[in-house]
Amino acid sequence: MTFDRLLNALAAWILALVWVLPLAYAVWTAFHPAAYEARFELFAPLTLENFVKAWDAAPFARYFLNTFILVTMVLAGQFFLCTLAAFSFARFDFPGRNILFALVLLQLLVMPDILMVENYQTMRLLDLVDSIPAIALPYVASGFGIFLLRQTFMTVPKELDEAARIEGASFLTILWKVYIPLAKPTYLAYGLVSVSHHWNNFLWPLIVTNSVETRPVTVGLSVFSAVDSGVEWSVINAATLMTSGPLLLAFLLFQRQFVQSFMRAGIK
Repeated sequence: MTFDRLLNALAAWILALVWVLPLAYAVWTAFHPAAYEARFELFAPLTLENFVKAWDAAPFARYFLNTFILVTMVLAGQFFLCTLAAFSFARFDFPGRNILFALVLLQLLVMPDILMVENYQTMRLLDLVDSIPAIALPYVASGFGIFLLRQTFMTVPKELDEAARIEGASFLTILWKVYIPLAKPTYLAYGLVSVSHHWNNFLWPLIVTNSVETRPVTVGLSVFSAVDSGVEWSVINAATLMTSGPLLLAFLLFQRQFVQSFMRAGIK
């Protein structure tokens, strides 16, 4: 092994350790009594009491329900709108198509935080402040989703499209029977990205929600960890693992499809 490769390998291991140490500490404190928060003993007793305390100390069941409703609402809207827009950009030739698609890509350069004041004013005018739809509406149209699905639809052979049209299928039937089934890996990968982003989204839900009935898990966890009741780090880390566990499990189950989909979604 050359010196450069050895140096690269050493740097990679150092970065990996820096990344994994906070997670390792969270796992250690969550599964051990509070007395072992600041000291490591290999044979320290394991416990699930921290998870029980965290679950009982805050309405996490409601937070999880709110988050599930939120990510489902956002994902359903994104799949519907992005599918129709991507199919139009991939298969229809209409005036201004390239300009419109460039505007869609321009959305990727705009940070969502810039639009929070305008989004909040819009939600207030619609009388939706402190509701789950208020969190979801600014994200139901995704430039990234349109781009990713358009790239996938462009890889579908036009012969399949033409054969279906010869058989008398409408454009919506072709979309449903031909394009969507062939793009299932892309839908899966994009779904994981969308769910992960909106599951972890914090700032906009914090601004637009005020009650337990509408808070997602990120805001609920922030409120829980900010209380002045002397909550132990072990309990806070247990709550953190509870809120992030579903995402980690989903990625572990679908990581192959996730990686393969983005590898195949090249720029056409």
